[in-house]
Amino acid sequence: MGPFLIQTGWIGLGGALGSMLRFAMAAGVQRFVGAEKFPVGTMLVNVLGCVLIGFLSVRFEGSSVSQVHRMALTVGVLGGFTTFSSFSLNTIQLIFERQYMLAVANVIGSVVLCLLGCWLGFRLARGFSAGPI
Repeated sequence: MGPFLIQTGWIGLGGALGSMLRFAMAAGVQRFVGAEKFPVGTMLVNVLGCVLIGFLSVRFEGSSVSQVHRMALTVGVLGGFTTFSSFSLNTIQLIFERQYMLAVANVIGSVVLCLLGCWLGFRLARGFSAGPI
């Protein structure tokens, strides 16, 4: 089996794991919060995924972690975990239900919080000390 197939297999396994984690966390948060309309569980998963991908991207710089394992974690696990496809569907459903303010809150909240989450991941990985970002 070639390196591409091995890497693809690891990414696929990571994606399956990430998807299961996304479902469990988003559903659990949604139940815990009791939000009927607003997809707070999906938003939280997206923010956490962005923090993690920002953190890992910095920690992997110059590390001995193999490219296969880096891709399995970022493209696989976090790609399956972060849910912008679910985010889009949730937003469109809110629009179809004429819940326009909730749809706008979901778009703005998700984008802004995920960008801040990615920035936070960078800062945590760098110990809040290095670089302009």
